[in-house]
Amino acid sequence: MAGFDALLTGYHRFRTDDWPRHRARWAELRDGQSPKIMVIACSDSRVDPAQIFDTSPGEMFVVRNVANLVPPFELDGSRHGVSAALEFAVTQLEVSEILVLGHGSCGGVKAALTRSFEGRAPGAGGFIAHWVDMLDAARDRIVAQYGTGALALHEMELETVRVSLRNLRTFPGIPDREAAGTLRLRGAYFAIADGVLHIMDDAGAFCPA
Repeated sequence: MAGFDALLTGYHRFRTDDWPRHRARWAELRDGQSPKIMVIACSDSRVDPAQIFDTSPGEMFVVRNVANLVPPFELDGSRHGVSAALEFAVTQLEVSEILVLGHGSCGGVKAALTRSFEGRAPGAGGFIAHWVDMLDAARDRIVAQYGTGALALHEMELETVRVSLRNLRTFPGIPDREAAGTLRLRGAYFAIADGVLHIMDDAGAFCPA
């Protein structure tokens, strides 16, 4: 597995190969960015949106967190990293699409399903527990139907996308932009086991791309 020394080796490959190949593109980006799409993905090291979508520098504005979750709009005085990134993407970059990307074998979703961090203090699992409790309502419904096995975990992984999309629509300006046709919300799911991307349709079902 890659440690910091391996990362430096990768950086030198980047400087030797990728940087010269994209030199003109980097020059264009020197004074700013204008991505058309925001991607909200999981922090999981196996699910890199730039790799999955084979993009060039500057094409995506990416936010990654545990279980690719978007919290609902809140004005509670706390610091909201996802909300700030969303506000920047929508009001400053004026992206025309937001994609929520879920994935298979998600540890954050498993924590939500098993409630393995419940009751822990902040810094000892409590931050995780409070973050994934956004999925509590979905979790109760899914457990009642599927139990807590592999099928329930898969259903929970899909539900993270639907929950985040619903929460996105609680933010001021997003429903209006959707109605005006200047912003489109999308959902997708990447299956690590076979490398297949599944796209969510308007009914909330996922089909291979």
